[in-house]
Amino acid sequence: MIDWFSEWFDSKYYHILYKNRDEKEAESFLKNLSKLEFFKKNAKIIDIACGKGRHSLFLSELGYDVTGVDLSKNSIKHAKQFEKENLKFDVADMRETYKNNSFDVSLNLFTSFGYFNNKEDDFLAIKAMSGNLKNDGVLIIDFLNSKKVIDSLVKQETKEIDGVQFNITRKFEDNFIIKNIEVNNDEENIFFQEKVKALTKESFSELLIFAGLQIINTFGNYKLDEFNPEISDRLIIIAKK
Repeated sequence: MIDWFSEWFDSKYYHILYKNRDEKEAESFLKNLSKLEFFKKNAKIIDIACGKGRHSLFLSELGYDVTGVDLSKNSIKHAKQFEKENLKFDVADMRETYKNNSFDVSLNLFTSFGYFNNKEDDFLAIKAMSGNLKNDGVLIIDFLNSKKVIDSLVKQETKEIDGVQFNITRKFEDNFIIKNIEVNNDEENIFFQEKVKALTKESFSELLIFAGLQIINTFGNYKLDEFNPEISDRLIIIAKK
């Protein structure tokens, strides 16, 4: 059985649906992160689940040595066009340590976690992220604020982008936030699914302690304001090895 994320993230429709994501906001977020004390000028960074590499590229332009990894072969094939001396890309599964004790900062951004059905895979992924880090290295996880998302869930909507119609339904079931996506165009009618575990700060704390990491800070948005589970847009966790 193919995992939903292997199929969906490798699909052209994923990139069509999310083509209008706010990249300026993302770059502002990365700039804000880079001002934190553990972002040294010579920091080596691994960007886990980097997608097509846009944010890895931006960090490399800020002067960091960046390695972007992703499970999607199509995304990495696209990202490789941006490679240079301080920027590399590779296909890798986040459940496996990419390079032991090699990075100062490990990034997992824009809700690129919580995809797995079983908790064992969650533990494997966090342990692998920790394994990539040098001692005193820092893991940064940028996740959705599950409470706010569940409270404000839009159950049904239709979008048309580049001649493709997306019929989207959402639900909260078995502790997963589930988005079913029906794609219609002249070529085909096809179904995809996004399925993200409704993890909380407490859930992550358990995972991080298991992996030898300790939360040192949390933020609630890309401006790095304080996290509030009732109103924050994001759950951004900073954890130290």
